[in-house]
Amino acid sequence: MRVITGNARGRRLETPSGDDVRPTADAVKESVFSIIQFDIEGCVFLDAFAGTGQMGIEALSRGARKAYFIDNSKKSLNVIKRNIAICGFENKSEVRASDTISFLSAANKAFDIVFLDPPYRTGLLQKALELAPGAVKSTGYIICEHPREEKLPETSGDFVLKKSYRYGKIMISLYTKPDEE
Repeated sequence: MRVITGNARGRRLETPSGDDVRPTADAVKESVFSIIQFDIEGCVFLDAFAGTGQMGIEALSRGARKAYFIDNSKKSLNVIKRNIAICGFENKSEVRASDTISFLSAANKAFDIVFLDPPYRTGLLQKALELAPGAVKSTGYIICEHPREEKLPETSGDFVLKKSYRYGKIMISLYTKPDEE
C-alpha cells in the first residue's frame, strides 16, 4: 500500500497485521480521488473507520488542508499515527480514538468530504450514512465504500446519491446535495 500521488507520492504505508483492517485497494483509491480531484485542494477531509489512514493521507498528499482520522482500534490508531509521520503530515492531521457513530453524532458541518468505509455487512455504513449529512458542508461530498451487493438509500438527509461506481466486488457511492436551479 502506497501514496499514489501528490507531495508524499510513493511513500509506503504500514498495514496492521491480521484481518481486522481491509485497506482500500490502490485502484479503488485512485478512482475515488479521480472523482473528487478538483475538490481536494484546501478541503477538510474525514477518514471515518480509518484503519490505516490511507484515504486521509492521500487527501493530504493531494492538497487537503486538514484530515481527521477516526477509529476505535488502538492497533489501527497506532498504525495511522506512524503512517502520518512517514508522510510528514502531523501538523495537518487529527487522530481521534472514537467510534465513528459517536463522532458523527456530535459533528457539526465541519467537513468538505466524508469518506465512510466501515467493516462490511455490519450495519455500520447505514448508521454512519444517516448521520453524515450533519457533518458535511452543503457543498461537500459523502463517499461510501461498500460491497457490490449492499444497496444504499437514494437519499441521506438532504444529500442524494449522485452516482455509484463499480470496481469488481466493490462499490463507491457518491452523495451530494442536489444542484439548486
